[in-house]
Amino acid sequence: QVQLVESGGGLVQAGGSLRLSCAASGSIFSISSMGWYRQAPGKQRELVATVTNGNNTYYADSVQGRFTIARDNAKNTVYLQMYSLKPEDTAVYYCRARVRPDALLTWEYDYWGQGTQVTVSS
Repeated sequence: QVQLVESGGGLVQAGGSLRLSCAASGSIFSISSMGWYRQAPGKQRELVATVTNGNNTYYADSVQGRFTIARDNAKNTVYLQMYSLKPEDTAVYYCRARVRPDALLTWEYDYWGQGTQVTVSS
């Protein structure tokens, strides 16, 4: 089993910054990609940013230029640095890791964290 533990959420004023962290632990041989998603009240969960183990990144248009995703492969940890936060960034942020549990296995599973609340006041 794999556990993802997120931290770093909170309340911030518009224009402020926050840094989210997500550490994966458990039965992990490798992690091909890690990412952040968010879900605002009454809305579907949406992709925010992803990073591969080769450090290729992808950002949603809504956060491009304001958010930066990074990962520490040695620690199985992914970060999301958020700048210039807006009230519309308010949501529960979820971490996802695509994990290959064992060297003898060829398939991967997606694991999710429990979510961390980010609230941006105007």
